[in-house]
Amino acid sequence: MSENIAISTSKEKMNNSIDVLNRELANIRAGKANASILSNVKVQYYGTEVPLNQVASINIPEARVLLITPYDKTALDDIEHGINSSDLGLNPANDGDVIRLVIPQLTGERRQEIAKKVGKEAEDARVAVRNVRREGMDSIKKQLKKTDISEDDYHDIEKLIQKVTDDAVDRINKLAEAKEKEITEG
Repeated sequence: MSENIAISTSKEKMNNSIDVLNRELANIRAGKANASILSNVKVQYYGTEVPLNQVASINIPEARVLLITPYDKTALDDIEHGINSSDLGLNPANDGDVIRLVIPQLTGERRQEIAKKVGKEAEDARVAVRNVRREGMDSIKKQLKKTDISEDDYHDIEKLIQKVTDDAVDRINKLAEAKEKEITEG
């Protein structure tokens, strides 16, 4: 029973690492309009800092344009200031009713920089998965020392944890490859 707990705990933690990678990759700008690049933008709204998506709707009318329509027109300047103070490197165009964000075409050099960032995020996720693997292995070693599990069970569980680790690393690699392809092919 406890060996299944070690495996399921490891699998759950590895899946969490992959989810974090997914969120990080979604925030990386790839030369196309994607509303998720605004997920970390905060807006001062009546003295409180709130996420942009709580004060405005975000639409994608064209491939490289984000259209931000505030629910309250008085928040337009606050939204513009929030976008400017974020580290997106985008210039909002405020026409009095909506804000347009034009996503610029990426240069070859910028594409390489972003691809490196994707590689770093993927490596961080792989390290996190390997750390989870080590924790799982330590857990079953303790169980073996306490004689909670047999030597054969230990080796079986070790193989299962390694398989879960390999599967997680494969998923990470596929996510990173897909994002790098999206960036380089633009």
